[in-house]
Amino acid sequence: MSTTLGAFIAGGVAACGAVTATHPFETVKIRMQLQGELQGKSQQPKLYKGPIHGVTVIVRNEGLRGIYRGIGAAYIYQVLLNGCRLGFYEPLRATATKVVYGDSTVQSLGVNVFSGASSGILGAAAGSPFFLIKTRLQSFSPMRPVGTQHKYKNALDGFRSIYGTEGLKGLYRGVGAAMVRTGFGSSVQLPTYFFAKRRLVKHFGMEEGPALHLASSTASGFVVCCVMHPPDTIMSRMYNQNGNLYKGVYDCLSKTVRTEGLLAIYKGYLPHLARILPHTILTLSFAEQTNKWMMKLEKKILPAGAI
Repeated sequence: MSTTLGAFIAGGVAACGAVTATHPFETVKIRMQLQGELQGKSQQPKLYKGPIHGVTVIVRNEGLRGIYRGIGAAYIYQVLLNGCRLGFYEPLRATATKVVYGDSTVQSLGVNVFSGASSGILGAAAGSPFFLIKTRLQSFSPMRPVGTQHKYKNALDGFRSIYGTEGLKGLYRGVGAAMVRTGFGSSVQLPTYFFAKRRLVKHFGMEEGPALHLASSTASGFVVCCVMHPPDTIMSRMYNQNGNLYKGVYDCLSKTVRTEGLLAIYKGYLPHLARILPHTILTLSFAEQTNKWMMKLEKKILPAGAI
């Protein structure tokens, strides 16, 4: 394992590679989560019906620029989120395990979940303003608008606009929902990945390599999407709101369920799954490689014993 800084950089680079491929489905997911917001079932529009339909509609009406709205902010967010999530996970796990069991090599599901959630919450807090801007850029459509529309020229214009009217508090609108959402996802992502990896090696005789990374990442992606999607929907709505439509996470949840029904919190699930499966697979698979590259680099530039 490379140093914490090395793991942070490796995780960020890996996530940027993954988000380049999966960003279009994230755009569709956000628009599906926002369409029909606080409207009765009979009044809800169906502008975006699924991952493939959504991508097709957006590209046809807005071009590639439309499907890749907010990609710059997404890159910065991914560096911060996954840098923290992948960089701090092992140090937190080792420290917590040593405190509880006296031996940092012990594998404990409880400690692993705690470490995954903690590292994810740190990343969510650090990257929240960039996710806010990304969400607002992705939700904007001159052709098929859904939810509140924010006409920012780019990410920088969005930052200036929000900070100028709402201050720092405005940039951190919805950070509580982001921490809940990412805490849920991170609590299962790495523990599930490493659990699946150990079981595949032990019971199926798989060896270290791309096939093992792919299978482990796929298992992790399914679990993450199921656990993370409801708070993800709440977060998208809180980030995109103008004024104080929602007072907080629970207010948003109760208003959404009361007005649109329980299944409303799973709006956009299919494009989320279409995004998160390849994103998880690519991030964790790339991370295995980028971490190896960082270790080689650190061996060359750091003194012996520093790693």
